[in-house]
Amino acid sequence: MNTDGFLSTEQAAEHLGVKVTSVYTFARRLAGFPQPARVGRTLLWPKTELDAWRAAHPARKHPTPDT
Repeated sequence: MNTDGFLSTEQAAEHLGVKVTSVYTFARRLAGFPQPARVGRTLLWPKTELDAWRAAHPARKHPTPDT
């Protein structure tokens, strides 16, 4: 399998700005979240599908405290 265009779980989490455990949770619980390809025991996440999912589901904006 050619792994170009795929990210490890750690890379996928960093790419999405979430924790590694969140990537696993999203894959299990969110309909439409990209599913990984398995190479041996390693999960590889398709970068283009992660980008499309993130575009459709922007990161939440946390309010900044007033100073």
